[in-house]
Amino acid sequence: MAHRSSFADMKAEQARLTQSWRAEGRLSEAWVVADPEVVEIFSAGVTFGMEMARRGDGSYSQDEWRKALREAVERAASLESRLESAKAGMASKPKA
Repeated sequence: MAHRSSFADMKAEQARLTQSWRAEGRLSEAWVVADPEVVEIFSAGVTFGMEMARRGDGSYSQDEWRKALREAVERAASLESRLESAKAGMASKPKA
């Protein structure tokens, strides 16, 4: 499982990267995502919004959103499990 960071750590890393980018002449601000859960929730929200737009209905229930989020988290957990298994398999594989 990925290392979890606090929001303070995330902001500090963002500030460090932004300073580094500005030293390189970049004008944009660096954004740091510390937790995969943040990405998963955001992705689930975007996907859900696109599905609602395709449906042509701007109204939806909280249950529909909760179901979409639960399904996204289940997919992420499954992927994470498969990745961990693959890492373990690669680590135990003898080097030739």
